[in-house]
Amino acid sequence: MTVMLDDAAVATRLRPAAAVAAMRAALLAAHHGELVAPPRVRSGVLTFTAGRLPGRWYGYRSYDTHVGGQQIVAVHAEPTGDLAGIAVGAALGAYRTGSLGAVAADVLARRNATTVGMVGAGRQAWTQLWALSAVRQLSDVAIYNRTPQRQSTLADRVQAELGIPARAVTTAREAVAARDIVVLATSSPTPVLDADWIAPGTAVTTVGPKQIARAEFGLDLPTRAQLIVADSLPQLRAYDPPALLASAPVVSLGAILAEDHPGRPSPDAITLYASVGLAGTEPYLLADLLAL
Repeated sequence: MTVMLDDAAVATRLRPAAAVAAMRAALLAAHHGELVAPPRVRSGVLTFTAGRLPGRWYGYRSYDTHVGGQQIVAVHAEPTGDLAGIAVGAALGAYRTGSLGAVAADVLARRNATTVGMVGAGRQAWTQLWALSAVRQLSDVAIYNRTPQRQSTLADRVQAELGIPARAVTTAREAVAARDIVVLATSSPTPVLDADWIAPGTAVTTVGPKQIARAEFGLDLPTRAQLIVADSLPQLRAYDPPALLASAPVVSLGAILAEDHPGRPSPDAITLYASVGLAGTEPYLLADLLAL
């Protein structure tokens, strides 16, 4: 029987620690060549990401790039090919992105990291904080958004649902200065911060646009970073127009997890994680929910 999940069902079933564990396993599987995860492809207004864990499942995510209609994540069981589950809506993809971000923060942020600066207050901002709560004991979250009501709403939600002290601030600089972890989760096509605002030792995650002439950060940020990491090097290289980091020395997050790369070079190093979307991770998370 095919299981159908909407956004409410996904949010009810998912737990931060389990989602982060699933994404950690997916990154390692991709690094070892066990997860088939080609870069996303476009057909007309539809975008597809697909993945396969041979012998267990295969699946895909489809979403439109035109009007922002409903997304679909489908997963089939192997070897029967039975359609095991479908998730309709944007929640699964957002929680998957947040969980990948938490895996990155877990390996890149200092072990005693407790403070977060968030620029952005939408769905992606929420799922980043939701997942971060599984890898660090957060003591303070500072949130900036150009719409004051949205940042206050997110701060209230973080306090009510995660039990983490959170507050709205009046500038992006105030949000990111002297923070252990900084997250950029905006749709801005232009930089939302100055890299000089970032303190030594900060682990920075960027979730939003990151292409040449359309990026939420400028070249000053990767220039200051001592380590730049992405969840999918093939996807990073497949951007059209090219990614802002296309010519930068970027390390695979899976390589750090597998200890094939040493990771953070020093306590004072600034690290930059570019979330580009490892293909196959949405069906991976759905398959995990369905215990395939």
